[in-house]
Amino acid sequence: MIKSFEIDSAKRIILKIGSSLLIENKKFNYNWLESFIDDVIILKRKKIEIIIVASGAVSLGEAYLKIKNKKISITDKQALAACGQVILMENFMKAFIKRKIKVAQILLTFSDTEDRRKSLNSRETLKSLLKGGVVPIINENDTVATDELKFGDNDRLASRVAQIIDADLLILLSDVKGLYDDNPKTNKKAKLIPIVKNINSKSLDITSHQTNEFGSGGMRTKIEAAEIADSFGCNTIICQGNLKKPISNLKKYKIGTLFLSTNKKKRGLKNWVAGSINVSGSVTIDSGASKALKKGSSLLPIGVKRITGKFLKGDIIVIIDSNGKKIGKGITYYDFSELELIKGKQTSHIKKILGYEGREELIHRDYLFLSSK
Repeated sequence: MIKSFEIDSAKRIILKIGSSLLIENKKFNYNWLESFIDDVIILKRKKIEIIIVASGAVSLGEAYLKIKNKKISITDKQALAACGQVILMENFMKAFIKRKIKVAQILLTFSDTEDRRKSLNSRETLKSLLKGGVVPIINENDTVATDELKFGDNDRLASRVAQIIDADLLILLSDVKGLYDDNPKTNKKAKLIPIVKNINSKSLDITSHQTNEFGSGGMRTKIEAAEIADSFGCNTIICQGNLKKPISNLKKYKIGTLFLSTNKKKRGLKNWVAGSINVSGSVTIDSGASKALKKGSSLLPIGVKRITGKFLKGDIIVIIDSNGKKIGKGITYYDFSELELIKGKQTSHIKKILGYEGREELIHRDYLFLSSK
């Protein structure tokens, strides 16, 4: 059961609104938004900073341009998003101004969060808006994003925004009550899981792959978002949103799934590395290297047993221990071809092998994130 203090004690909350909540019968659900704003006002009175991640631009664009049963190309989708985003924001502006709350539109691309410099710029913009009492409304910039460089769903976008702004809590409002041990649409005996302390492959195995009519993601993307948030110490709640005043309902009836992060809160670069989605490869290390990392050491080439992926210097790679468990991530100093030559070798041999004086570390401890699980 979710306790009210999970919400009331948070200083900064990301509220992700699914498309199915904002769109009803192909039209914007203005009545629902008004009741949702009641909840936002209650949270703001408690001095909680609110950021909203909202979906629905493409669906609204389809209705606006009256497109039916047409196979949509990426360029068509970008055009639909351009039209629909105007409608989406127009409704937000109208509803919030009516309640004397100022809002701002922020459209983010994949590179705005995965590039360190752009991520910091986004953070400063959000901080300035929050300081001024403005509620940021965020969506993926589908008008310029391509399939190769997309979040793919706003659940993961919301978790990355949580990392950028150092949020305490991520709430994913959807048309489901939370995570079940089986698909409740096909199994009436499926039970709601109230709390998840360790997100793992088992959590993903029990999710439904079904999506709703308007959204791009299902329960799996929500768990992936919770996993990202967990990595930098942010709790996540998945709960039912398709009712009036969903946050008040959550606090009253405490129905939903809480993904309780067991990782310590991180700051700065390690926070960014922990939440990074853009991972270019991985290295499998031996038990000696694992023990050294846990004691605070950097990762050296000698501890690497195997590599996967064609990563380059400066990319983020996953670290896997000898048991096949993912134990962390970090920024690599060497690219994959160089590491293939020096893996398992003493640092004193690096210059002779590569022909230049390279760094001793593959991943310096300052650019290394280790899971506390």
